[in-house]
Amino acid sequence: MKINIQQVITELAKPIVEDLNYELVDVEFVKEGANWYLRIYIDKAGGIGIDDCQAVSERISDILDEKDPIEQSYYLEVSSPGLERPLKTERDFIKYKGELVEIKVFQPIDGKKIFEGELVGLIDGKIVINQEGKTLEFEKNKVAIVKRAVKF
Repeated sequence: MKINIQQVITELAKPIVEDLNYELVDVEFVKEGANWYLRIYIDKAGGIGIDDCQAVSERISDILDEKDPIEQSYYLEVSSPGLERPLKTERDFIKYKGELVEIKVFQPIDGKKIFEGELVGLIDGKIVINQEGKTLEFEKNKVAIVKRAVKF
């Protein structure tokens, strides 16, 4: 049986991150070139700083050394998900309700693959936005990515 590294790391990291009063946003375990990277994304109200990342990294590094769930060597990175992070969980759709989002779909809809609007929410498996007074719904499984659209 193949072990899902991301799931194992999520289960190990979540209590540590929450104990430090942060939110565990995502865990990635990816190979880039010859190297493997374990990336843990954290967030908190007001944003994440370097000291926050260091505190989480030190605590998670200790538990990873103790449990040793990953066979190959890897680099551990702890960081903020950034302003334009993808919305993935139901909690994300609740948290960012009312904010401007960008939706990219796999297949064009009326010749378009990118849509922008105010997030209404995730309702019955559909991502719902308000675009200039018009409600648009997208089947979640047909959406490549949903992220906050940050305007400067």
